[in-house]
Amino acid sequence: MTEIVMFILLPALYVGALAVYLAVAPVIVALRALALVSELAWRYGGVAVGVLHRRTPEFVTIAPYRPAEEDVQAYRNYFYGPATRDLRQLATLGRRSYVRTAGDSFRGVTGRYFTMQQGWVRLASVPYGLTLYTGLGLGAVLAVPVLGVLYGLHALVVGLLMAGARLLAVLLRAVDRAVLRLRRLGRGMICPHCFERVPYPAYDCPRANCRRRHADIRPGRYGLFRRRCACGERMPTLLMLMSRQTRLAGYCTHENCGKPLNTDAGHMPEVVLPLIGGRAAGKTQLMAAMLMSLENGAENGGPEIRLADEESHANYRVLREVLEIRGNTRSTQKALPRAHSFVLGTGRAERLVHVFDTAGERFVNREETDALRYVRAARTFVFVLDPMAVDAFWTRLEPSPESVVDRTLASTVDPEEVFGRSVQTVRTMGTPLDRARLAVAISKTDLLAGHGLVPERLDDSDTARDWLCERLGLRNLVQTMDLEFGEVRFFCTAAVAGDDDRVDDSIGRFVQWCLGS
Repeated sequence: MTEIVMFILLPALYVGALAVYLAVAPVIVALRALALVSELAWRYGGVAVGVLHRRTPEFVTIAPYRPAEEDVQAYRNYFYGPATRDLRQLATLGRRSYVRTAGDSFRGVTGRYFTMQQGWVRLASVPYGLTLYTGLGLGAVLAVPVLGVLYGLHALVVGLLMAGARLLAVLLRAVDRAVLRLRRLGRGMICPHCFERVPYPAYDCPRANCRRRHADIRPGRYGLFRRRCACGERMPTLLMLMSRQTRLAGYCTHENCGKPLNTDAGHMPEVVLPLIGGRAAGKTQLMAAMLMSLENGAENGGPEIRLADEESHANYRVLREVLEIRGNTRSTQKALPRAHSFVLGTGRAERLVHVFDTAGERFVNREETDALRYVRAARTFVFVLDPMAVDAFWTRLEPSPESVVDRTLASTVDPEEVFGRSVQTVRTMGTPLDRARLAVAISKTDLLAGHGLVPERLDDSDTARDWLCERLGLRNLVQTMDLEFGEVRFFCTAAVAGDDDRVDDSIGRFVQWCLGS
């Protein structure tokens, strides 16, 4: 009987139980496969959180982008490199997580249902273990496309955002260029030191203890709306994002310059006004009178004037002293001039004006005039004409000037020679003179008016023109001016100030025309 039970009934019961088990085994396989797929997906999510958010050392397989290793000392925008780095890290760590999780599951089944069980228990554990093996294998296979879809969706989102970031950078740059063109700065800003056009300034980091300079802060690899310097300080990437309080210190980007631009450069239209004239023609004193006239006008309700930088402030203090000593001015230094810059107007009417007072010698020698590159940006020119520098002034006028005027105050350079060489130089630099304006400032009329050595009307351009042609014999010079320039206007100027610090009215008319549109 024992043999019957052991070798017939028990095997039959076992086979029957296996048959019943096989009926439900597919459900177990499916459930275990689903459990593994869910676990792998959960683990992948944990890896993604670690790579994208936590960023602890165990989730780093590729060295991050460091500012010290970049061409620019700044952190990259996430969608210009770090995003693809994270994708690569996620692929590596996701693959490791997949292999580790699936392997641990198989080893767990092996140990629990095969290795650890002994005796009769193995009759039940082995079939169950084989079922779990089947479920794990199926789950491992099914998890591959699921994880691939998750990774693919992530990659698709990153790709779209990277494309969007680049498109946004292009649009922001285009808007910035449009704004600059509206400000008539399409070709760049004027450097007041080297006189070259600066397409876009370099900027120093605004943090006080950081000396890093950023050559091009426009939207791109290192930021769309804000750039983060290597020191951690954030700075705007567009001129239009800088308010008056947050404007950064800009610098010229030309190799041999690198000097600071005006703080207002790029934020408003710029006007270049060169003063051309021979040595001792009265350019410096005229400039002093121009600035003081603008100040007088602002006090009377005219456009506000604000000096643009510390150097212009210092120069203006000297220029005011020039007027106080009534003509005993020191000659302009022969070194390349630094622009006297000021902001005229308020709001949308603001303009950054650069006035250049250059030593007269530079307009006589060709090798000297070649350095005066700022004239390429000018659309209005001032020619300072000292009538006492013309020989006919001393021979034709009555009463004889020799008896009433100190000849040592006259310029030593012939105006026709200065004008001819200056025009030739400006033309070689590509300035379209036929579309430019010329203001001819007949200087030192305050010295001559009391002796009847000036035109009959000091406030009329045609009268001044006729006086130069008929009385001083400068008809050829006047005709050349008319031929070269699109518009020419003549002014009799008295660059003097009264005790109340108000300049002669002739300067106001002259300045209004020069700085008019």
